[in-house]
Amino acid sequence: MKNTHANAPRIEYGKNTESIGGMVMANLRRCRILVGISAVLLVFIFFLGCTRLKTSTKSSERPEPVAKRHDKTPAPLYYDFEDVLVPSELKVDKKKSFVYHAPDFSAGVLVLKGRVEVNSLVRFFDNNMAKDNWRLVSSFKSPRTIMFFNKPNRGCIINITEKQFTTEVEIWVAPTMVTGEEGLLK
Repeated sequence: MKNTHANAPRIEYGKNTESIGGMVMANLRRCRILVGISAVLLVFIFFLGCTRLKTSTKSSERPEPVAKRHDKTPAPLYYDFEDVLVPSELKVDKKKSFVYHAPDFSAGVLVLKGRVEVNSLVRFFDNNMAKDNWRLVSSFKSPRTIMFFNKPNRGCIINITEKQFTTEVEIWVAPTMVTGEEGLLK
């Protein structure tokens, strides 16, 4: 029988293999040391960057003076009714509005739309209508909010409805009728 493995390379264990193994081990140690140092440097750089980021955002987050904040928000407006203040975030819907102007009074419906929260609108009208000498008679809150105000010679109904992407506000103003009889049904 012939030796078929005669041409196969031989692995001999001895001095040569130990020196190759020693070189591999030395290279592995060097790689481990380099990886360890690199990891420590990366962690150090990461924390150094985070602390710089925190200090720079703290300095840029200084509160603005109160006067500047108020300058950025537009002031409320009086539209067709000279004694009904409207938030500037609401825009008039001219197609749905109708206002009649006479020498002594204005009456009609003013329809406005905007992206304003219903509760903030209720607070706004509650506060500002009182400043214009309107008296809140009653109000209803449901998916629709209705507020009833009056003055000695006029009445105002504010209807606030939250739509899918906007809030619609209807402001109805009309003169009150003065008669000798009291009550709704006569």
